[in-house]
Amino acid sequence: MFGVRVQAEDFDAAAEIAALAQGRTDIGAVVTFSGLCRADVKDGLPLAALHLEHYPGMAEAEMERILDEARTRWPLSGGRVVHRFGRIVPGDNIVLVVTASPHRGAAFAAAEFLMDWLKTSAPFWKKEERPGAADDGAWVEAKEADDDAALRWGSPSA
Repeated sequence: MFGVRVQAEDFDAAAEIAALAQGRTDIGAVVTFSGLCRADVKDGLPLAALHLEHYPGMAEAEMERILDEARTRWPLSGGRVVHRFGRIVPGDNIVLVVTASPHRGAAFAAAEFLMDWLKTSAPFWKKEERPGAADDGAWVEAKEADDDAALRWGSPSA
């Protein structure tokens, strides 16, 4: 009932939840977070797409490590993390985090922990595609706010 995937294809959040919870009576709460590609404007140029790249093998290993850490911190009955790579256009899914627990507090906290640490430690990179931009796309830089959000949980076990 725990797992991670990195894939180019879209995912169905409802199907992921159903697969995790079907036939289970030990689950009292399921929390999901869906990260979507948003259309924004930078320097007057709209975002056409994000190109997400990852380090194959290492990305999955880091995602599994973070999920295992969440399992040591909260009483989880299940958890899934799905992250896409490739060309993603505004409105498309990027990431899904699903946590299940007997209690809502643990499911909420674990989902937030997972997302905070995925943003900062999983090896994914984003490049923006903006038609009319002077360069061939700008890499999205890490944000200090994301680092701060992850650090509030303390360092995960190595």
